[in-house]
Amino acid sequence: MKKRKPENIAQEDWDAVDSPPLSDSLLSAMKPVGERHPEIPPRVRGPQKAPRKVPVALRLDPSIVNAFRATGPGWQSRVNAILRDWLKEHKPA
Repeated sequence: MKKRKPENIAQEDWDAVDSPPLSDSLLSAMKPVGERHPEIPPRVRGPQKAPRKVPVALRLDPSIVNAFRATGPGWQSRVNAILRDWLKEHKPA
C-alpha cells in the first residue's frame, strides 16, 4: 500500500524516510506506551468546561437518516443546523 504524503511535509523530507514494512514479528513485539514507559503519565481528556450539546434519542424515518448519512461526516451537525434554522421561522408547540 502506498503511503500518502501529508501536505505540510516537503517531498524531499518525505523521500528521505525509509520505513521498513511492519512484519508480524515486529507487530507482535509492540506494546502500549504505558507498558513500555510507565514513567510517562497517560493523557486523559478532561471534562468539557460547558457541554455544548445535549444527547437525545430521536426516532426518524430510515429514508431521512439514510439521506443525511449519505452526505458524509458531519451529517448530525447538518441536521442540527437545519432544525436551528427552522426554529427561526417557527415557534415550537
